[in-house]
Amino acid sequence: MLDGTPTAGRETDSRIANITQQPRSLNIEWDDGKHASFHFLWLRDNCPSGFHADTKERTFDQLSVSADIHPLAIDYDADTLHIDWSEGEHRSTFCQQWLRSHAYSGNLRQRQSSTYQSWNNSFINNIPEADNADIMQDDRALFDWMTALDRDGLAIVRNMPITDEAVVDVAQRIDYLRRTNFGVTFNVISVPNPINLAYTSIALPLHTDLANQEVPPGYQFLHCLANDSEGGASVFVDGLRVLEDLRGECPEDFRLLAEHAIPFRFHDEGHDIRQHHPVINLNTFGEIVEIKYNAHLADIFDLPEEIMHEYYLAYRNLMGRLRDPRYTIKLMLQGGDMVVFDNRRVMHGRDKFDPSTGTRHLRGCYVDRSEFQSRLRVLGQQYA
Repeated sequence: MLDGTPTAGRETDSRIANITQQPRSLNIEWDDGKHASFHFLWLRDNCPSGFHADTKERTFDQLSVSADIHPLAIDYDADTLHIDWSEGEHRSTFCQQWLRSHAYSGNLRQRQSSTYQSWNNSFINNIPEADNADIMQDDRALFDWMTALDRDGLAIVRNMPITDEAVVDVAQRIDYLRRTNFGVTFNVISVPNPINLAYTSIALPLHTDLANQEVPPGYQFLHCLANDSEGGASVFVDGLRVLEDLRGECPEDFRLLAEHAIPFRFHDEGHDIRQHHPVINLNTFGEIVEIKYNAHLADIFDLPEEIMHEYYLAYRNLMGRLRDPRYTIKLMLQGGDMVVFDNRRVMHGRDKFDPSTGTRHLRGCYVDRSEFQSRLRVLGQQYA
């Protein structure tokens, strides 16, 4: 933030044409007619001198100045703005284009729009794919594949080695792995005395993983080591598209699911992990950013009496929509295929299979969203 580099995608060739000092802010007009206000406290807080030269972390203490701090003198040249402050005999120097790119008011106020593109069952013909060797050896190939995965929420890697380590090797090209009560990695295979429906051969309803966690895992990696049994197709639905349609067609149901939290619980002999979450999460701009839906981990609903019936109707509406074939895609993974998806957006499940006819073995792990987005930004500085 201190190098004066403007935020990507914003106009960067204009210069300050005029500055008007208001009681608590500066109003800046650029030579293209755009304008924005910058409050004195914001400007002093973001003075480049208030950040560590190496770590770029903020070192300025807000309480080292009063709330009444203001400019004594203001001047600017072709590239910079200079402010002499009323306290501490301090001068701040700002790059004009840095100010413009961080404008938070006027007709320069912008926010980053979502990169997500929702999909229905026609997505089966457009799922992004990459070759394992390419993304393991080429950062540009990794960036392109991650960009598509960020956009669509689901992507495939082909020609994976049939080894236990292969899924970890790819995931660690992004960042470190998320540990859960199932471990750092896990095997999806039919076993005696299962602790989770995934470890059976029955059909697995559409869900997001670990809605019982305080923060459910982000991206899930599922590497197919073998899939020789009858049945067992992997099923996916873009929860974003389903929720977009629900919001447009049944806004009251959408509101109930977004505003009221329900309990989720996983428990076995060693764990009892519980958390309340709304099924739908919105960001501060009202955009859909997350769905937490797992009917087999949903605990006993404890909603207020006056909304219980209506909530059940909304929940059942969503449940029915998730089963609508208009949204559903099915993939029959083969040994060496890996599917990766945003666990907090894309629902996944599987058809039942017959373990007596062959082996079905997937090996999985998670990388959280924050680490995924960090890696994507770093790669983007070179390849975007």
